Amino acid sequence: MQALDIKLLRDFRRLWAQALAIALVLGCGVAIFLTSFGMYNALEDTRAAYYERNRFADVFSETRRAPATLAPEIAAIPGVANVETRTVGSVVLDIPGRVRTGVGRIISLPNGGLPQLNIPILRAGRLPAPDATDEVAVNQPFAEANGFVPGDTLRANLNGQKRSLTITGTVLSPEFIYTIGPGQMMPDNEGFGILWMPERAAAAAFDMTGAFNSVALSLTRAANAAEVIDRLDDLLAPYGGFGAYGRETQLSNSFIDAEIAQLKNLALVLPPVFFGISAFLVNMVLARIITLERAEIGLLKAVGYSNREVCVHYLMLAGLVALVGILIGFAAGSWLSHALAVLYADFFDFPYLIYRVSYDVYVIAAVIALAAAGLGAARSALAAARLSPAVAMQPPAPPQFSRSLFDRALAAARLSQPAMMVFRSILRWPVRAGLTTLGLALAVAVMVAATFTDDSLDVIMDQAFFQSNRQDTMLLFSEDRPVSAIEEVRRLPGVLAVEGQLYLSAELRHGHLSKRVGIEARPPGADLSRAIDTQGRVVAPPPGTILLSARLAAELGARPGDSIEVEFLGNRRETFHLPVAGLVTQYFGLGAYMDFDTVNALFRQAPQVSTANILLDDAQEDALHARLKDMPGLAGTMMLTESRRSFQDTIAENVLIMNAIYATIAVLITVGVAYNGARVQLSERARELASLRILGFTRAEVSGILMGETLVLALAAQPLGWLLGWAIAWSMTAGFTSDLYSIPLVLKPATFAQASLVVLTATVAAVLVVRRRLDNLDLVAVMKTRE
Repeated sequence: MQALDIKLLRDFRRLWAQALAIALVLGCGVAIFLTSFGMYNALEDTRAAYYERNRFADVFSETRRAPATLAPEIAAIPGVANVETRTVGSVVLDIPGRVRTGVGRIISLPNGGLPQLNIPILRAGRLPAPDATDEVAVNQPFAEANGFVPGDTLRANLNGQKRSLTITGTVLSPEFIYTIGPGQMMPDNEGFGILWMPERAAAAAFDMTGAFNSVALSLTRAANAAEVIDRLDDLLAPYGGFGAYGRETQLSNSFIDAEIAQLKNLALVLPPVFFGISAFLVNMVLARIITLERAEIGLLKAVGYSNREVCVHYLMLAGLVALVGILIGFAAGSWLSHALAVLYADFFDFPYLIYRVSYDVYVIAAVIALAAAGLGAARSALAAARLSPAVAMQPPAPPQFSRSLFDRALAAARLSQPAMMVFRSILRWPVRAGLTTLGLALAVAVMVAATFTDDSLDVIMDQAFFQSNRQDTMLLFSEDRPVSAIEEVRRLPGVLAVEGQLYLSAELRHGHLSKRVGIEARPPGADLSRAIDTQGRVVAPPPGTILLSARLAAELGARPGDSIEVEFLGNRRETFHLPVAGLVTQYFGLGAYMDFDTVNALFRQAPQVSTANILLDDAQEDALHARLKDMPGLAGTMMLTESRRSFQDTIAENVLIMNAIYATIAVLITVGVAYNGARVQLSERARELASLRILGFTRAEVSGILMGETLVLALAAQPLGWLLGWAIAWSMTAGFTSDLYSIPLVLKPATFAQASLVVLTATVAAVLVVRRRLDNLDLVAVMKTRE
């Protein structure tokens, strides 16, 4: 090994603590980069393979009842490769050992065996026999949640008839990677299941013999999806079509798209923070090393080492630090991305996981990390290369200081001598102080951006479950029923109050923009299910108008007072122009609201309802469910109390995990910045601090000078960190917003206080570690050291 190589290894060993602090920060950036892209690639690759192997459809549509003879016309649409017509219906399930009613979605299987599209994967048992009338296959998560195995039975209310169904097997389907029931906000595998039934039995149960009410299409590569959807809508319109839609708006696929988008945003937001801080830390440490090694640099040049060799030597020192950080990041990122990818695969009900992190991702992460370290070292390394031997052998010229306005202000403040020394050091090196403040502010920002979601989810919970939806239970009717059905519901056990509600499918248009949504209409004075405006007030749509959720209005480019076109779908194929009366707050889905009497008047019909909202006596809940299991005309139930509990439990667990991760990240950033800053100060001011000890200053006073500068900068970083945290949180809420859900930006004082407490505590801990070195200084040896 050459002399410079030996010196390089010795320097690295001597600086191991500072190098490790920098490497940990850099490793976090690499790990998050790999984790985000690893999970992204795993989800994307697994989904793509699953969709291709099991022929996930490109276009879907539902209708009231279309004749089977329409299938050839659909197949003749230009761009259509395959057509799969089927019978789909919702049923109430009586699950053994479960008091509450369950909800099932029955999907027909072709008489010839497996469907051409959305092919289910058999996981256990077998598929139902084509001529069987009481056999079904169920989705695997539903079976596992209820302990079902092939051969078990459950009872279902099929269009008013209670029948016993035998489970022949369990399956997974690309159509239900994320299985969520009607009106639900979170998956409920115990209470909601998918049941595959032979075509003849399903058609007979739902009066669909010779007809279908659901169709799925696959398209050719050259097909224009929008044109196919328009042609399909035209064909199904006379039969009560609800409007065709593409794969991108299919419910299960939409949730996966939203998750993948979040992972991409994570990869774009956090890693640059770590790489930037690492570059600053490398610059700070290397600049001080070069200042202390001026004489050695002069000797190296005097004995023949070139400027390039000296420059490369210090760049390699930064490269070694980066290499350690890259190795840490590779190890942590590979383990974490695989572990989380497995969790995602289980959560999204994939039958397998294709985990493959491309070597390109590792190379890109390593190149960025090396570039960050090299960028931080470049200025100092070039400065070392430019030193001539004669200049380098001499001590550096003392800085040119002049008495500034700040000095006069400090003098006027009559601060103690240690305090004066702290503030003068900050003012003499403003760039370094500013970068240290920025690094600590970013740590605060990361904590703010992580913990704000807790308060945001509290707001979502309050708005969705306690202000808007205050009912305990929702009954979903299989068909719209006369409003007199509400009186029948009122006589059920435990019903304290009941209100009807009407849901209608419609396409809203404003200019060239359009959106397909569900419109809710409630009777006047409804109190169990309400609309809340953007000021938090309960509002009702005036007659002849429509209320839009704020996000829906934004997507349509509509404002209060604008007139929008409303085309109702299904059997009510009529179009109206309605003024927008106002905007409401809605965090789940895109909603629109109309006056109950207005809707019934528009369609010239007696008042009808689609659902019944119930306020329930908890003591009578079991009796209510016993009656609901035999109630005809019921498509399903939704227990809002259970949904609230499930949402709270799931969110609480996820928030706890994410807060722990982000707190760790913030602590690593803080320790990296504070520890290296204090070490640089100690190396610069060791002689000065030793002189103070000899002059009679106590250890506490001298330590206060060393710790004071870092703590002052940490305090100064708090307001900037709060501002940066707000900016990051705002960008996160904007990036996570989709048609499925949105996250409000809620930042409470406690959020900022918690972030500051974590960062200040970590700062104090890091500086105390350096303080131990100060206590152990050999005063005689330090005083002999040449300035």
